[in-house]
Amino acid sequence: MLNKNVISVIIAALIACALPVSVTAADKKKSSTSPAETSKPSYELPQPAKEDIDYSVYHQIREEGLKHSHIMEYASALMDGIGPRLTGSPNVKHANEWTRDQFTAMGCANAHLEDWGEFGMGWQQLNTWVRMSSPDTAVFIAQAAPWSASSNGAIEGPAVSIEAKKAEDLDKYKGKVAGKIVLFGEMREVKPVEKALFERYDDKDLAKLVEYPSAPDREYEEYMKMYAQRRELYAKAKELLVSEHALAVILPSRDGRENGGSGGTIFDDRNLGGFSYQREHAVPFPVVVMAIESYGRVYRLLKAHVPVNIEMNVDTKFFGDHEHGFDTIAEIPGTDPKLKDELVMVGGHLDSWAAGTGATDNGAGTVVAMEVMRILNALHVKPRRTIRVGLWTGEEQGLFGSSLYVKQHFGYVPLSTAPEEMKKPEWLRKPAGPIELKPDQQKISGYFNVDNGSGKIRGVYLEENAAIAPVFTQWIEPLRDLGVTTITLRHTGGTDHESFDAVGIPGFQFIQDELDYSTRTHHSNMDTYERLQATDLEQAATVEAIFVYNTAMRDQMLPRKPLPHPELDEQRSKPLLHLMPGAMEDTDKDQPAEKK
Repeated sequence: MLNKNVISVIIAALIACALPVSVTAADKKKSSTSPAETSKPSYELPQPAKEDIDYSVYHQIREEGLKHSHIMEYASALMDGIGPRLTGSPNVKHANEWTRDQFTAMGCANAHLEDWGEFGMGWQQLNTWVRMSSPDTAVFIAQAAPWSASSNGAIEGPAVSIEAKKAEDLDKYKGKVAGKIVLFGEMREVKPVEKALFERYDDKDLAKLVEYPSAPDREYEEYMKMYAQRRELYAKAKELLVSEHALAVILPSRDGRENGGSGGTIFDDRNLGGFSYQREHAVPFPVVVMAIESYGRVYRLLKAHVPVNIEMNVDTKFFGDHEHGFDTIAEIPGTDPKLKDELVMVGGHLDSWAAGTGATDNGAGTVVAMEVMRILNALHVKPRRTIRVGLWTGEEQGLFGSSLYVKQHFGYVPLSTAPEEMKKPEWLRKPAGPIELKPDQQKISGYFNVDNGSGKIRGVYLEENAAIAPVFTQWIEPLRDLGVTTITLRHTGGTDHESFDAVGIPGFQFIQDELDYSTRTHHSNMDTYERLQATDLEQAATVEAIFVYNTAMRDQMLPRKPLPHPELDEQRSKPLLHLMPGAMEDTDKDQPAEKK
């Protein structure tokens, strides 16, 4: 995930006070509903003041999910038995087929794989080792960067260090890297781990989440600025290293939150340049990511002008240049004659990176979704609406599996095809027009997603959908003893619920305890079965099963936000014209450059 918010206390109090009045008025209006209103989608009609909660089913789901769970069996089979699941690889194909067969075995209908289109190169790491042969011998902690070329056997060469913050800084290295193994990147400071890398939300943390942010997310803006700069730097570096015939590249592992990127942890989620999974953008020499302590030793020797010789063997395998991506889909059919064609969806992404076994990102969300479907099948529920599960691939490269599934079934945001925009990843391209919707967009009530690690669910992000607040407030009241207490109007990003939210479908990501997700496991070699917390996952599956069941059984679909208009965002953010009294108009600003 990338690596990698709720109603304020005041708003929640206001809702609690205002609901009886506002919804009572709605109920009075309901009795005189016109024929025109009855033809509207049910999410547009007034919502009931009181949710019809079946406490007997709450009890049954809790009993099955907490006392008879099979979630860790699914987890071991997926993480240990199949392993890392890089999109396009044989392992992700195995995972697609295995999850499809498991859904069939538990009693789901219509379990199948859906092709979302061409992805790029299939790739697998078979073996990687890196060592220093002089001035001393040392075995280093390193793995191949995703879609790295093979070294075709052991290679050896002198090491050289490149430090560049901007593309123009690379010019001084021309003529200095031919036949060399290049350390690309400055040595970062390795700070002591002074805080626990594993933590849960306390009441203060959850209260902070409830506060809706009034200022723009400067941290995200800064990240996007740095991301754009790094893309440009990497593109120029790749040009230089290819033209100069560098032998191989070593990248330093980045840090995690709270200085968690040390102690042999490798965050292995980047290569030298974007779109490295596409043949036309492939890097022709081996690229490895090295633990920061290993990288530091070589870096300091080179800074002291001590010659260093490196040996490495990067054994990787490619499986074709035009591999397709697939989603795993299965259903519990609806039984209400009027509602069975409507949907409620649950899911998570099945793909992972390759350094670990993709346990917390997002094997956890995958096995939670599987356990949700198992629980509901085991209880022989007869949902009014159809319950559909989707396990997506290509999430790590840009939400490909979920966004293209949504595009095929519900609608999409047209993207700019301007030359400069086409150089960017899809998730960075500007919208080019209003959302184009398909008829089934009106038939899906909501989508629920888990993708923030192995932590238990503490609440849910409302994605700025204030109308859903009184609904979820009532749903979580019987779950407070499980730690589910918090709802927030905040938006959270970086995972598959965004694909649904982008086309006006209520899509939700749950608030989860952080544990060591952002500090140590997210995209790292430490993302293994041992990082999963069994009782947390059992709780998460139980809570999500209740949300899915309630959505499937309501008389009405979940209320929606107004349809987004992303194509207008840039225009709406422009400064107001003719605002300052006495200001002179800039007559030159629209003139062609040669006339200025």
